[in-house]
Amino acid sequence: MNNISNPVILFDGICNLCNSAVRFVIRHDRKKQFRFASLQGEAGLQLMKQYHVQLPHTDSFILIYNQKVYIKSSAALMFLKMIGGPLALAYGFIIVPRFIRDGIYSWIAKNRYKWFGKKESCMIPEKDLSYLFLD
Repeated sequence: MNNISNPVILFDGICNLCNSAVRFVIRHDRKKQFRFASLQGEAGLQLMKQYHVQLPHTDSFILIYNQKVYIKSSAALMFLKMIGGPLALAYGFIIVPRFIRDGIYSWIAKNRYKWFGKKESCMIPEKDLSYLFLD
């Protein structure tokens, strides 16, 4: 897993909000450029170790792109920029200071299980989409 050619999104595999976000990415990624790994899975854990992502960031949407790690709101905004089209306009929020963006992000992340629920196990991708998932 040393050389990743596609952008990879690490996500909380048991979080309903996170799983919905992954489905959103798959729906809007016309080029099918993104790959996915749950934070609980072997590939996700290996990538976190390889890129020195510390465990406190496991409540985060993590994007690995061009050997760089983006977390929290920066990851979400970079994804929107990469996806293109009208969604890319949201990247303009990058001008909001990161401590404000990440503060809002962290508040949502802290309450995500309470508001959206969680699953007992990680989502299993449909067979025709399994090539997008690293484990």
